[in-house]
Amino acid sequence: MTVWIIITFLLLVSAGIWSLLTFYPTFGGRPTSEERIRHASITPFYKKGKFVNAIPTDMRMDMRTMLSVFRDFSWRQEGRKPAKPLDVVSWEKSGHAESAVNRVTWFGHSALLLELGGKTLLLDPMLGRAPSPFPAIGGKRYSKRLPVRIEALPQIDAVVLSHDHYDHLDYGSIMQLKSKVRRFFVPLGVGKHLVRWGIDRSAIQEFSWWEEGEFEGIKLVSAPARHFSGRGLAGRNSTLWCSWVIEGGGARVFFSGDSGYGPHFREIGDKYGPFAMTLMECGQYDERWSNIHMMPEETVQAHRDAQGGVLIPIHWGAFTLSVHDWRDPAERATAEARKQGVAIATPRIGEAVVIGSETFPTEPWWRQV
Repeated sequence: MTVWIIITFLLLVSAGIWSLLTFYPTFGGRPTSEERIRHASITPFYKKGKFVNAIPTDMRMDMRTMLSVFRDFSWRQEGRKPAKPLDVVSWEKSGHAESAVNRVTWFGHSALLLELGGKTLLLDPMLGRAPSPFPAIGGKRYSKRLPVRIEALPQIDAVVLSHDHYDHLDYGSIMQLKSKVRRFFVPLGVGKHLVRWGIDRSAIQEFSWWEEGEFEGIKLVSAPARHFSGRGLAGRNSTLWCSWVIEGGGARVFFSGDSGYGPHFREIGDKYGPFAMTLMECGQYDERWSNIHMMPEETVQAHRDAQGGVLIPIHWGAFTLSVHDWRDPAERATAEARKQGVAIATPRIGEAVVIGSETFPTEPWWRQV
């Protein structure tokens, strides 16, 4: 009898896990066999049913390294988040609609509002409280309030996504945004998530690396990144990850998405540079996973490789996803930028930066928290 009770319990647990992975919408969609065949025919970076990086990128950790990571996440708490909630600049009160200029507004982490050539684009609009499939138990955002309420945003011409991780593609944000977004531009495979969430397939355009597109005067190019993808327990690398070249209104911008440092930045610069501005990953790094998340000094070098003008460090200032001090990304990036003579802008969360302007915010505001 005891054995049957144990077997029944295990079967119920297995059924519960299967049901959660199958029916919980936050995990998104899964690729069909037809989609797998299509991906293999489109790009050489799809092998044995998985997308791969352009250069070898080992993400495996031995037991000793895994134990050190567990130790640091468990015990190294000081400085990993602000001592008090961050203040943010209210986008709704900032006079954003007073003039039609090319500009970018950082909403924390990698969420950005890009106004370019008269179009309004949202990049990786994670506007939720926690980057987790279960937001109630995830690590919370540093600020008590968002710099913008989704319902206060104007009509969005396009959402541009770099990959499908929870801190970049947020189910709750997309569900609130989808009624006011005209188009979605995403890497290969990411469309399956959006379709499951009720977005019409005709509004979604998927890109492989180096594929170019045009949208009402805006040029978009999906460029390589050095990272990985996946939602749920079985979706690792079933979708592509990318960076983006975006051009319009006489300005060209580079958005790195998530990436380790690599030769692709120089290749992007050679093909599409120079850029008036780069929005470059700088945060949630560690030497143990530097292959997929750049160190701050590499962020500055990647900006130079891409032939960038003004650098805005992103992927920090909102959530704790690593063990470094929350201020370190800005401190280290600004120090390295000064050393290399790179122009670096450090806007507050919610503060707009005009693209191509000779003046931009440089105050080290994080030191005042």
